[in-house]
Formats: sequence, structure tokens, C-alpha cells
Amino acid sequence: MMKTEISPQESSRAEAFSLWMSSPMPMVTLVKTLNVSPLLKMRKKSGIKFTALMCWCIGRAASRIEEFYLLPEDGKLFRYDKMAINVIVANKQSGINSCDIPFADDLEQFNRDYLELTQRSATECKSSFIEDCMIIGTSAMIQTELDCIVNQYTEKFSNPLVMWGKYRQGLFKTVLPVSFQFHHVQMDGGHAASFLEQLQMEIKGCSKNWKTFVGR
Repeated sequence: MMKTEISPQESSRAEAFSLWMSSPMPMVTLVKTLNVSPLLKMRKKSGIKFTALMCWCIGRAASRIEEFYLLPEDGKLFRYDKMAINVIVANKQSGINSCDIPFADDLEQFNRDYLELTQRSATECKSSFIEDCMIIGTSAMIQTELDCIVNQYTEKFSNPLVMWGKYRQGLFKTVLPVSFQFHHVQMDGGHAASFLEQLQMEIKGCSKNWKTFVGR
């Protein structure tokens, strides 16, 4: 795993860096309603949790977009060669912990890591972090249906963040509004929109090819 500082002026984000690096509110949020019916089918066939499947699809979609490997930190721009998905875990003391899951294109491997690391955080009530890895944050607030989640900007966390509530089951399909927050230095709205489109494609694709993904 590697994290390398790069010159903003020599990168594709040079203009964005000059415009947004010193902005007091550089975060942008896009919202898209996804058809997650394929994930419910996948969950039923494979036994893998819905949230784990969502996180894996997020990693698959993000790994195909170059801008996800860039991140502004402390006035500098860094490039990563690996990524991980952060999840919020409810622990046994009725609190929460943060847990980084290394992204693997192999669904079985990702699910093994997901189960092991989240269970450890829940039992030990400790957060776990992966250093020198591009972190994509997630937050699943499944207690209620949500239409939108707006910015929660903090200088300590400029990473992209995907958030959602409870999915909505209809007669013919199940949908899920997803909020995607990103730092404008890292990417533009077009990149973010492409990510959301790619995420929908990954969700559709996993149901069609689930035997390949789980190695069966």
C-alpha cells in the first residue's frame, strides 16, 4: 500500500486545487435513487449481508474512476494505489466504532474481511483504521427511510462519503436513495455523477453474475 504526495499543478486537478483547496466549504453532495432489487436477490442467493454487498459495489464502482485515488489533505494532494471501505459498527456497549475494510475485487475475500473486522470492532468496542489507503466512508442509517443526507463537513475528514437509510420495497422493485458527498478538489460533479451511474451498473451486474463473484 502506498500514499504519495503529488504536485497539484502537474495533476489533472490543478485548477480545482487552486479554486477549492482554501474554500471553507469545499464539499458537494449528489443524491440518486438506486434500484437495489438485484442486491436483495444476491443476498438471498449468497447469504451475504445487504450492507456488505453495497460496500463491495461501492468499491467496485470507485476503483474504476481515477479521481477516487486522489485526496487533498492539509493543503497537499496525495495519490493512493489501494482503497478501503469504512463502515460504522454498532458495538456491544450500545456505542459505535469506525472500521476500515480493505477493498478486494473478490467478493468472497471482501466478505470474509467485512465479517471478521466488523465483528471484532463490535466485540472489542474499538475502531480500526488502515493507514496509507484511500478510504471511502459509508454510513447506513437503516432505522428509517431517508430522502437525502446533506453535507457533514469536517476538516479532519475530506474523504468521499456514501450514505443511505432504509431501502423502500415496492411492488416491482426496491429502491434506495443514496447521498454521495465528495471534496471538490478531488473530483468534479461529472466524475461524481459517473460514479453513481457506475454504482448502479455494479448493483445490476452482481445479481446476473453472482456465481462468478462468490466463486461457485
